[in-house]
Amino acid sequence: MVPEDVLADFRRHLEAERNRSEHTVRAYLGDITAMSEALAAAGVTGLPDTTLADLRSWLGDQAEGGASASTIARRSAAARTFFRWAKRTGLVETDPALRLGAPRKGRTLPGVLKQSEASDLMEIAAVAADDDDPIHLRNRAILELLYASGVRVGELTGLDVDDVDLAGQVARVLGKGNKERTVPFGAPAGEALRTWLDRGRTALVTGESGPALFLGRRGRRVDQRQVRTVVHDLLTHVPDAADLGPHGLRHSAATHLLEGGADLRTVQELLGHSSLATTQIYTHVSVDRLRAAYRQAHPRA
Repeated sequence: MVPEDVLADFRRHLEAERNRSEHTVRAYLGDITAMSEALAAAGVTGLPDTTLADLRSWLGDQAEGGASASTIARRSAAARTFFRWAKRTGLVETDPALRLGAPRKGRTLPGVLKQSEASDLMEIAAVAADDDDPIHLRNRAILELLYASGVRVGELTGLDVDDVDLAGQVARVLGKGNKERTVPFGAPAGEALRTWLDRGRTALVTGESGPALFLGRRGRRVDQRQVRTVVHDLLTHVPDAADLGPHGLRHSAATHLLEGGADLRTVQELLGHSSLATTQIYTHVSVDRLRAAYRQAHPRA
């Protein structure tokens, strides 16, 4: 129902005009493709024939099929974005998704490490790096920087050597919407980065490395999948720790900052959240853990 050339134009709209991330573009295109196939199967012959009832029926079928509230909310957002663009470009005369709603997403508490588990993880990475293997030196620097700064995995893999100021202990990262921010890091992360640059990166760098800060075994810029594997693998050595990825270290950093007395605005700026409401979920994490400790320890809990 949605032609390939229309999908290609919509992709360009998301990338160039809306400045959406690669992940969002891929998800929205997948959602619109799935919508197109479902509506065609239901007898809708073309975009101009699509009605609000058709879209609500499509989302209802998703819910009955077991899709989560967050998935349905994203698909609803994708449909609204698509039809708003379709109306503006003349593909449809009226926007059938204008009044398309979505289920309220539940507030899911992100998984975090205890402070002791985070310390154990950093120690495990440091011990592994004692052999001076360039990859182990890199892995230690990656873990220290993820936890110290709370950066997203995509922000970390996008870092160049010149983005890191070891003397000032800050890094310049490019976040969502191409918004640049400066994040601080502590002495342990600084020491791990310096060792990686002095003894690790120099052993892996090739003509294809360019300015990339973190490299893979073949000298190319490390990708997000590699970083996720590093975090998952090293966490298996921390007893009873949750199986988290890089985003779990970001959650842990935010939670531990709040537990240590940092204010919400500071954490918001550090994480690069556009809305304070996004940052406030970490107060729920802290309260949840406080409540659990209370119930375990207080005689009249």
